[in-house]
Amino acid sequence: MINEYKIAKSAVLKAGEILLDYYSLNYRISNKNLDKNGNYNPVTDADKASDEYLRDKLTSAFPDYGWFSEESKDSNERFKKERVWIVDPLDGTKEYINKIPMWVVSVALVENKKPILGILYNPVKKQVFSAIEGKGSKLNNKTIFCTKNYKISDMTILNSITETKDGLWLPFKNTFGKLQEVGSVAYKLGLVAAGKADLFATLRPKNEWDICAGHCIINEAGGKMLDLNGKNIFYNKKNSLITPGMLAGYSKSVDNAITILNY
Repeated sequence: MINEYKIAKSAVLKAGEILLDYYSLNYRISNKNLDKNGNYNPVTDADKASDEYLRDKLTSAFPDYGWFSEESKDSNERFKKERVWIVDPLDGTKEYINKIPMWVVSVALVENKKPILGILYNPVKKQVFSAIEGKGSKLNNKTIFCTKNYKISDMTILNSITETKDGLWLPFKNTFGKLQEVGSVAYKLGLVAAGKADLFATLRPKNEWDICAGHCIINEAGGKMLDLNGKNIFYNKKNSLITPGMLAGYSKSVDNAITILNY
């Protein structure tokens, strides 16, 4: 697994450089689709360039592994593989477009539907969150852990800018200690694993590529992730959308909060 980690980390860092190269350019922005909430899902030339680079490097180095990325055409071949790369080449595209430094490159390796390696890279802030199953989590090579804050009224929860805008968090305004908006889903998970907040939570479905790398990092930082029904999350499934939402953080904190969010 060390070899996979070294090659994946090198590829992620280079993909971050590619994204920074585009950052100040007049790149093309298009909309992939309109979601059920009426929000457009933008994609840029930068997303695609990062995806092409990561796919080339990782599939060349590990031709027997499957590939599943937000910006690549999907294939049923991945279901035949024991190990699969699950990638978001630019998580937080809206933040990227608006020059808000809350976006990351996200690369995970899954074995038998469970994440065993995860890397998140925020090139603007020079933050690398990483984990290998059984070897702990790190932020820029320093070991990190989820905070052990069990008290609901004291918890800081990282939640979605869009969900707050749409009023989804109004019922919880006075329940938790603080609701803090952060852009990228994956970046929120990295920050919680590093103890920068107590919980990550989303009240809407997310795709596997949004959370897979962060899930591994949360696990290795002493935490866990569950969907809002209290079930474990698995990967490389035909339906990649995880519903109805999810939360992550230190295990006991998740257990204390899940009954409140699953209302």
